Amino acid sequence: MKLSIKYNNHPEDAKSYDTKTLRSRFLIDQVFADDEILLTYSHHDRIIAGGVKPVEAVLELPTTKDLGTDYFLERRELGVINVGGSGWIELDGEKFTMNTNDGFYVGAGTKSVRFASDSKESPAKYYLNSAPAHRSFPSVHIPLAKANPNKLGSPETLNERTIYQYVHPAVCQSCQLVMGMTILAPGSVWNTMISHTHERRMEVYFYFNMAQDTRVFHFMGQPDETRHLIINNEQAVISPSWSIHSGVGTSNYTFIWGMCGENKTFNDMDFVAMDKLR
Repeated sequence: MKLSIKYNNHPEDAKSYDTKTLRSRFLIDQVFADDEILLTYSHHDRIIAGGVKPVEAVLELPTTKDLGTDYFLERRELGVINVGGSGWIELDGEKFTMNTNDGFYVGAGTKSVRFASDSKESPAKYYLNSAPAHRSFPSVHIPLAKANPNKLGSPETLNERTIYQYVHPAVCQSCQLVMGMTILAPGSVWNTMISHTHERRMEVYFYFNMAQDTRVFHFMGQPDETRHLIINNEQAVISPSWSIHSGVGTSNYTFIWGMCGENKTFNDMDFVAMDKLR
């Protein structure tokens, strides 16, 4: 496993960042690598985000001194969504099939988590979010059909999309993690506009299902002092609680959002009127 660490940022400090610094503080530029576990530990609510891509090998979440525990999920919970080919996940010796777009909530106290692919020609790609957990809830397999769908937007505003809530009170119990996937319809390119912040939670966006020459312009920063990051396929962005998080692409795309913090209330948002954005 490779674990990188990103520290907290004050919004006043972020106003002075150039492009290189902004990307180093907030962008997770590589999420997947063959037969590796790549994770980023953010000090914003101590979320861990990253990817597991087993091709030839079976990969297991390791014990790491960075967490100061006897095993990875001793004091953490985990959300998983497979964005690649089919495979399986094994929790303390029990195997579960993981097809494309299948999710899993893994409760705190699970000692062994192993990942594998059914085919090296079309390997699974497991995108992970993990948050600290003060109690354990049952682990739950969440196929796309069991995720909670919400259709929003319209072709006229270029934001027709379906939000699939995976780790969410409507689907399963969790300690503080909330996680889901948003699929934009062809011809739609905007997500989460009008923009908002939520002081009580931070968020990570993972963009994927993008063509090679497609880019997403991810907007961040305080509403009156916005910045942007240009995102390639299969990259992620850390969004602090003080930052907006909105994006527009050169084509439609899919993204996974994961949140942790003070509450799990999905619609607890502080919307920002369009005339207040700068």
